Amino acid sequence: MAALSSEVKAFIVQALACFDTPSQVAEAVKQEFNVVVSRQQVESHDPTKRCSKTLAKRWVEMFHDARERFRNQTIDIPIANRAYRLRGLGRMAEKAENMRNLALTAQLYEQAAKETGDVYVNRRVEPDKSLDEEIKRLEIEKRKAELKLIEKGGGNSNAQLLADLIARLPS
Repeated sequence: MAALSSEVKAFIVQALACFDTPSQVAEAVKQEFNVVVSRQQVESHDPTKRCSKTLAKRWVEMFHDARERFRNQTIDIPIANRAYRLRGLGRMAEKAENMRNLALTAQLYEQAAKETGDVYVNRRVEPDKSLDEEIKRLEIEKRKAELKLIEKGGGNSNAQLLADLIARLPS
């Protein structure tokens, strides 16, 4: 078993907290850090497993914090969550690109774009209510100022101002 740096251990702990399998994590460590680790060595950094009884408290806390953050971002069924799907699409796109399969890569990019653009989400985007309220407030102030001007008899003729105000009122 190779001695791992703190950076590699942190990477392993956080990946396991995000429900990656030991095989996936071992492969990712090899790609990211150019360090070969076994699945068993990766699994020894998962505090939910029996084999990691001796794992340092620092790594256990990091695991549980990362798991909590991940769960807060996701729901119980990972595939139903956008973050999980985008992560998988990213891995697939990278693999397709490495295989020089540009058509598949383009399809995966399109799928990810649709995923982030709410194409598959059944909800309406509410307009910014604070902006609508500000517009209404400014309209009311403007109309009050025009009415004061009419009462004082200044500006255009009263009939003209009244006609303008009536024309602006919503139907």
